[in-house]
Amino acid sequence: MKTYIIEDKQRLESIILRCDTCFVGITDLKGNPYVIPMSFGYADGVLYLHSGPEGSKLEMLERNPNVCITFSAGQELVYQHAKVACSYSMRSESVMCRGQVEFIEEIEDKRKALDITMRHYTNNEFGYSEPALRNVKVWQVKVEQMTGKVFGLRAHENP
Repeated sequence: MKTYIIEDKQRLESIILRCDTCFVGITDLKGNPYVIPMSFGYADGVLYLHSGPEGSKLEMLERNPNVCITFSAGQELVYQHAKVACSYSMRSESVMCRGQVEFIEEIEDKRKALDITMRHYTNNEFGYSEPALRNVKVWQVKVEQMTGKVFGLRAHENP
């Protein structure tokens, strides 16, 4: 099975937009990897995430705001020979984004970021109470690097 690099930004963004969950890699306070699944929004090269107003994730990000965010879509078990275990693979497309978390503090900017996130999941319009907006931590990650791959293609298949 072959792996191909995806270089087309439009295709990379289409993979992101097909995903329901992203996996956010953070460095914990002891320097170890810490990966969490999160819901997200994406627009114009910026990823939006949100969390509660306090907790270990936020402590980690205050010390080191660098994150690696991954997306994976279209998982399908494929094989070249049904009776040969090593010929099996998982076909999928993935995107990896790197950047730094900045926290959005302005209420109206939080509202816009949350609207982008909610539009990723539904076409409904939403309102937000002032206490809810004050108490939510909204993360903004300007994507500094975006790479992607297609996995599990047979030699005769095109990426």
